[in-house]
Amino acid sequence: MRYLRLLGVFYRYSLLKELEYRVNFFSNVLMSVFWLVWGVVGVSIFFLHRDKMGEWTFPEVLIVVGLFTFFNGVMESFLRPNVGAVIEQIRDGTFDFVLTKPVNAQFIASLRNVVLWRLVDVAIGLGLIVYALGQLHVTPSLASIAFFVVMTASAIIIVYSIWLMMVSLAFWFVKIDNITELFFAFYEAGRYPVTIYRGLVRVLLTFIVPIAFVTTFPASALLGRLDTTMTATGFAFALGLLIASNRFWNFALRHYSSASS
Repeated sequence: MRYLRLLGVFYRYSLLKELEYRVNFFSNVLMSVFWLVWGVVGVSIFFLHRDKMGEWTFPEVLIVVGLFTFFNGVMESFLRPNVGAVIEQIRDGTFDFVLTKPVNAQFIASLRNVVLWRLVDVAIGLGLIVYALGQLHVTPSLASIAFFVVMTASAIIIVYSIWLMMVSLAFWFVKIDNITELFFAFYEAGRYPVTIYRGLVRVLLTFIVPIAFVTTFPASALLGRLDTTMTATGFAFALGLLIASNRFWNFALRHYSSASS
């Protein structure tokens, strides 16, 4: 409960900051809608010349695009602002103040800041998924919805774990902006079903930089193409990655040398 109250304080403060610049808030919302429409237009142009993308029809690909937008909103709202803050704190030595607080350092470092207007991406991503299901005339079964929820939660854990590992690298390299941009370059590949890629690229996007778990697998769950074994495997993989990232964070923390000392 203590940590939930702290999150409430952090996010209330972020909301007040956003409301100071309301015009900026609404212009950013419009930009989010624009980029979603742009992505859908790109997919539509492809389907003017082909009936399927891999084994996926147009509405099915829209579900993947919706999930891509959803997770883009999650990363831009919660992860990128905290990564930037930690890098800056390590660089100028103010990370000492995080360590002296009577709260878990990983909790503050990874969840303190939020950019609330980017949550619009989460909402319009979900809206696109609902629209695509309507186009398919598909009503997911309770089992499919349950698998989707588990896979979505697993995807959030996977993305968080990857970002935590990237933040941990800042204790050695200080400037890791290029690494985060590299991750986003891989994430762009998740805009489309991973099954359209072949050979080593598909293996890379499934197991090395597991983008397939973020967009393709949750979409497959919603379409009833995922079974219990695959869902359980995805969840176990996410938990394993979370534990590994926590261990790596603690290991990296022991190598922190204050820039202010």
